[in-house]
Amino acid sequence: MQSHDRPSPPDYGIMFNHDGTFHGKSEYPQRIDELLDKLYGPLQDTQVGAFMWCVGAEQARWPSDDLESIFDPRDRPYGSVKEFRRAENVRAMYERGEDLYGDIVRRGHDLGMDVYVAIRMNDNHFWSDSARKAFPLAPEEMAKTVRPELTQFRKDHPELVLGIGNAPRWAVTSWNMTLPEVREYALLRIREACMLADWDGVEIDWQRHAFHLPTSDAYRLRYALTDLMRAIRRLADEIARERGRPFHILTRVGASEETNRRIGYDVGTWIDEGLTDILATNSNSGNDPGVEVERYVEMMEGTNIKLYPGFDSHGEFGRGHLVEQSRWREGWVRGLAKSYYDRGASGVHLFNWHNYAAELNSLLTTIGSPDTLTGVDTIYTPVKRHIRGKDEIRYGAERDDRLLGEVPVPLYRTLTGDGPTFPTRVHDDVSEGTSVELQINLDHYSPNDAVSVKLDGGLLGEPTLHRTSGEGHLSEDAWLVWKLDAMQVGRGVHEVQIVLDRRDSRLGVPIVVENVELHISHN
Repeated sequence: MQSHDRPSPPDYGIMFNHDGTFHGKSEYPQRIDELLDKLYGPLQDTQVGAFMWCVGAEQARWPSDDLESIFDPRDRPYGSVKEFRRAENVRAMYERGEDLYGDIVRRGHDLGMDVYVAIRMNDNHFWSDSARKAFPLAPEEMAKTVRPELTQFRKDHPELVLGIGNAPRWAVTSWNMTLPEVREYALLRIREACMLADWDGVEIDWQRHAFHLPTSDAYRLRYALTDLMRAIRRLADEIARERGRPFHILTRVGASEETNRRIGYDVGTWIDEGLTDILATNSNSGNDPGVEVERYVEMMEGTNIKLYPGFDSHGEFGRGHLVEQSRWREGWVRGLAKSYYDRGASGVHLFNWHNYAAELNSLLTTIGSPDTLTGVDTIYTPVKRHIRGKDEIRYGAERDDRLLGEVPVPLYRTLTGDGPTFPTRVHDDVSEGTSVELQINLDHYSPNDAVSVKLDGGLLGEPTLHRTSGEGHLSEDAWLVWKLDAMQVGRGVHEVQIVLDRRDSRLGVPIVVENVELHISHN
């Protein structure tokens, strides 16, 4: 059955992924109504149309004859109170005879939401346990290590993980999906999770964490991930036939075609064969705003598959800018959401927003529809790429994220008097009353330096200079700000070019362009 033969999934507006950690947000024993209120309270009267509940990273959070489960006493005593709460609160609900997952689905349905079970395909959070100050494991170290979600099955089979040299150091204990035993194990876990309740579908989260195949061979071995996707499609179709109504597949992949190729996602084949109903995008770590919406829309033409570009909760989310953090975050997210809708997306996917849902209500009530994004303040920026230092525990997490990031970039003198250009999309209709500012953040900028800035080829005049301060001293940052005529920055792509005219010869570090931002405020 091809994708165009299956019913199209509803238009959800916002799809909201919850990582399942709220079992640890209440003291033992947690009541089911207490959990449900925590999950859904902040989502009521918002534009959330679908809720995805993660049923655990690796251990089954349900009684199982074939999978290692939190009902197995092997991991006790617990290494922290947090671990105790997360496991024992679930156990207590089952011991009281409560229908945990059924109640999660029913509460969502009562609020008008579809509810999906979310499965992380290769979660590797046991790379570190903050309670023990642990560090990444080598495969041979797993057998003698006790950490949350590090199962006995993985300990007993180090030959089934990627191994040193086939992934970043912290991810070498990720499952090697090339091996059929690993795919069989993954499918078993997905099947059991799908049978826990009357879910509306399943979220297959390949992006947490996105290391599944040996690095040097991932593209050539992509057929292994496609094999598992075909098996998942057969399972979903089987469930749909038995129920007499659709059982949708949401698949979370990378933001760009090149990212997907590097990791081993053959998304074109998945679309052509109808192996998914919804594609959600994001990075392995943080946000990836560089979603190639037009390319996805082109690949999905003629199918019923829908696109939901994603937002994560951290990364480039408003710290260190001229405006207050929450205001910056709202403007940036709204600008991206406008961009996604204008370019053909069906809605947006939110990951890891559960801890902040109440404070993000203004976004949850606007970004689910282009209609509610009209006339709101927005911020538009190029893609920013963050790479961790080699001394950080998760070095390499961003390996395949934000590949087309345009900032930060060092600013050097050129032979032709040109400089880097930053194309910036604007999706607002401006008028005479619209306030527009260009804000450029330069690191290591001294009073004896000089830069020229052009907007769409036109040289801008002298900016207002802002210095940030902290702990009693000036920072290395400088913000150059121009108030623009609203009619200079209408809907479309605008090019900002920055040219180094003079650098203080006493300084041995380059100026670095950290941020380029267009702020649009509708008065």
